[in-house]
Amino acid sequence: MTTAHGQDLDALYQEIILDHYKNPHGKGLREAHEAEVHHVNPTCGDEVTLRVHLHDGVVEDVSYDAVGCSISQASASVLYDLVVGKSVDEAMEIHQEFLTLMQGKGTVEPDEDVLEDGIAFAGVAKFPARVKCALLSWMAWKDATAQVVASGADGDEKA
Repeated sequence: MTTAHGQDLDALYQEIILDHYKNPHGKGLREAHEAEVHHVNPTCGDEVTLRVHLHDGVVEDVSYDAVGCSISQASASVLYDLVVGKSVDEAMEIHQEFLTLMQGKGTVEPDEDVLEDGIAFAGVAKFPARVKCALLSWMAWKDATAQVVASGADGDEKA
């Protein structure tokens, strides 16, 4: 049974997701990048092309072009807010925190200090079909970042 407080929280979370969907942060592919990946969610057709720009171990920029549902689009916007300006290690910790939330089937209490607007996806975790939507850009970011780290390029070549 959902309490009135729970309904208020769900409504707030929906509002946050819709706001990021309607006013996406960081959207649009930008030139400065060391890796670009394209991920598709075969279940629903959501797609994201994502670029990562790292410099001296810091996520300088994440730019993306995404097509899909409000959840996948909003999640890319939240990803941008959470990882840009962070060290790669910090950003990977945030990625892991979001992944844990999404895989928790609604049982994980999100850490607002770490995830900020990302906590809005707590309700999405209860719906397995939508979890892939929320994780699409995060998995693309992790892949692109891993490519840059593995190649040893940290942004100096294309600065």
